[in-house]
Amino acid sequence: MLKTELLEVIANGENSGVEFKRDDVRPEQLAKEIVALLNFQGGKLLLGVEDDGTISGIQRSDLETWVMDTVFGRYVHPMALPFYEEVVFDDGKRVALVTLTQGVAKPYVVRNNQREDIYVRVGSTSRLATREQQARLFESGGMLHAEALPVSGSQWDDLDQARLSDYLVNLVGDPSAPQSAKDWEQRLTGLGFMVGRPDGPGVCTIAGLVLFGRSPRRSLRSAGIRWMSFSGVSKEYQAQEDAVLDGPLVALWQGRPGAGRNVLEAGLLERLMERMRPFISEEGAEINEGLRREPSYRYPFDAIREALLNALVHRDWTRSVEVEVVNYADRLEVTSPGAMQNSMTIEKMLAGQRSQRNPIIVEVMRDYGYVESRGMGVRRKIVPLVRQYTGRDPKFDLTDDYLAVTLPARSHG
Repeated sequence: MLKTELLEVIANGENSGVEFKRDDVRPEQLAKEIVALLNFQGGKLLLGVEDDGTISGIQRSDLETWVMDTVFGRYVHPMALPFYEEVVFDDGKRVALVTLTQGVAKPYVVRNNQREDIYVRVGSTSRLATREQQARLFESGGMLHAEALPVSGSQWDDLDQARLSDYLVNLVGDPSAPQSAKDWEQRLTGLGFMVGRPDGPGVCTIAGLVLFGRSPRRSLRSAGIRWMSFSGVSKEYQAQEDAVLDGPLVALWQGRPGAGRNVLEAGLLERLMERMRPFISEEGAEINEGLRREPSYRYPFDAIREALLNALVHRDWTRSVEVEVVNYADRLEVTSPGAMQNSMTIEKMLAGQRSQRNPIIVEVMRDYGYVESRGMGVRRKIVPLVRQYTGRDPKFDLTDDYLAVTLPARSHG
């Protein structure tokens, strides 16, 4: 880094991605700052700079060895590889710059005194992670799949036996559905839809309840979809429609694959799409052979379906809010709770990289044909369909709390 660039970083002060430290700090204290940055989005650690931005310079002659071998080697786990460089100023003072990319093996911890402490960045400070923050770090690092967690208060009767029977016999290939409650529980536990208990009947997992639950929101308030529509371009006091939809993700089908399968009862996705139709379509000018006017849609239907599927299938179940779908006069916004998996970015998603947060849910939805096997719906469907249909690109917004996809409406002007 050039001196002018470093001076600009120092002048801007400490923030979520920049930390100043003297080089006489204790190794466990420096490890704390490093771990917090790794658990965030990476950042820069400047050694030889006071908290107020004064350049005091580094004093250690072996600073690089101490940082790499002692701090990173003994205190930071799992292993992380930083970029280390030193910048010398005209007065001879040196500042060490340790650059960290976002960690791909979260959560990172400080190992000291037979303890492992997890730190996160909160503004310009590093703090011990709360239970909720720890769960999200474990989940984003692939060490915890929240979809497999048991849902307290749920039971076997909360699941739709007809949907489960169809799935097991017609898609999985079981010769017949289980006959007793005990057999059902054993089979569903093996599939990750239930969790057994030594002191009583088993309970449903998040995946089992979301996929096959009759009314998942009774036990899991973050399930379902919040659907709203407004006549203007912003949220107003009076909505055209404001509802929370509940129900199983998968539809109830009749028949075997290849022999003609028909939907007997819609799933949550189909119910939402049907609820949205009057608000995202307009009566066409031309009359078809049945003497009916064909509706004209403001968005490509397949792109809407893909955006909704992604939000439902890949959402973060450590977040206690629903998927939100909002229709405006000029756009449709689909918001999925939680940041993207680990080091995934919008750029990587658009390039076609894949990262499954909820493998059980994804695989079941793939069995039903909701999710394509390639898992590249954003690149292959949403972007090109929206661009072709509206002449504009969809917008993707990513924060620590959500991923929002905005589809622009087609203009008739």
